[in-house]
Amino acid sequence: MRTAEPAALRSSGGGPDRATFLELFFDLVYVFALTRISARAFEDLVLEGGQTGWSAVTGGGKTLLLLVALWAVWQGTAWTTSRYDPHHLWLQIIVITALISAMVMGVAIPRAFGHSGLMFATAYVVAQVSRPAILVLVLHKVQYRRLKRRMLITFCTTGVLWLAGALLPVNARVALWTAALVLEYLAARFGWPVPGLGRSTVSRWDIHGEHLAERYQQIFLVALGETILLAGLSFTRSPTSPGMVTAFAVALATSVLLWRIYVQRAGQILGEAVTRAAHPATVGRSAADTHLVMVIGVVATAIGYELVIEHPIGHNELPWLAVILGGPAVFLAGRARFEYEVFGRVSPSRLVGIAALLLPVPLLVRLAPLVASGFAAAVLTAVAVADARRAWGRPPEDAAPPF
Repeated sequence: MRTAEPAALRSSGGGPDRATFLELFFDLVYVFALTRISARAFEDLVLEGGQTGWSAVTGGGKTLLLLVALWAVWQGTAWTTSRYDPHHLWLQIIVITALISAMVMGVAIPRAFGHSGLMFATAYVVAQVSRPAILVLVLHKVQYRRLKRRMLITFCTTGVLWLAGALLPVNARVALWTAALVLEYLAARFGWPVPGLGRSTVSRWDIHGEHLAERYQQIFLVALGETILLAGLSFTRSPTSPGMVTAFAVALATSVLLWRIYVQRAGQILGEAVTRAAHPATVGRSAADTHLVMVIGVVATAIGYELVIEHPIGHNELPWLAVILGGPAVFLAGRARFEYEVFGRVSPSRLVGIAALLLPVPLLVRLAPLVASGFAAAVLTAVAVADARRAWGRPPEDAAPPF
């Protein structure tokens, strides 16, 4: 454990620097938190009689809001350990604080728009404010402290929205929390501008590209692990039937296909793409948005697993198709952008796959959920086969980031 100034001492030229055990421990909290996200969505869709029309949209929007808040805490922590020495005592305190906060947020998720709203908001604000506050105290170089001061001011300002929203009725809470997330996203996108203190250029931020890429790969695996966990729990808590067995098998096959499509080949060489880019931080920032989209798609797919395993046969619902088919479609959309970030191109199979998933919705809504789930697996299989055919007999493709 180190106690000297953490400094901005990570650079991609120093060779690979793997994630620490504490960072991996932090990721484990997100396995639990993502299951709470899925449980909340499943409760909206099934346990409370299901939702249709505008109710399904608003329910899904609120769940998405909570997921994005969880992502913001994870991403801020990952970027911090990719810029500064994660073995430093104060950096470990930052990670532990984020770990505890994410755990509290996960516990509060099912009733975050009810009596647990203040718990969720307080945990979020503590995670986001403590990180720049600690770095302002321990960093000595002026250029690093200036950025952290701007971040601290921003998070203190949006923290007021989070805490005030937690004390208001649901609609006002959603509005204030959404405004807070939008302000934080825009601040990060434009270099944390603060009147009188200026702003910074993202492309000039120092990061350890390979470490950051590894962290994105790990959080995707966490999301993928959540799909397997949810499928297993759904299958074991109900009496089995041939339809449930088939739905469980389709769910496992879909998880394998999501993994295969991710790693072939961009997922394997993201670190190379980040380090080769003229502005590694720009690629890292873009990859953050891309992985958020893919994680949203994977989580939605996991919710679809639960619906199909417990209700394989019978009448389908449009909100159910939104996760059964929409989840894989959102994943493919994020994966298409990911391919562009690494190679500067997009394979037609991604776009064809998205269209194939969405166009038959009017027909599939009349069929059993198991049919829709099997159809989604078939489309993902076709995309994976197209990837394998393109790479067959050719040397491994090198990264060519367009940034």
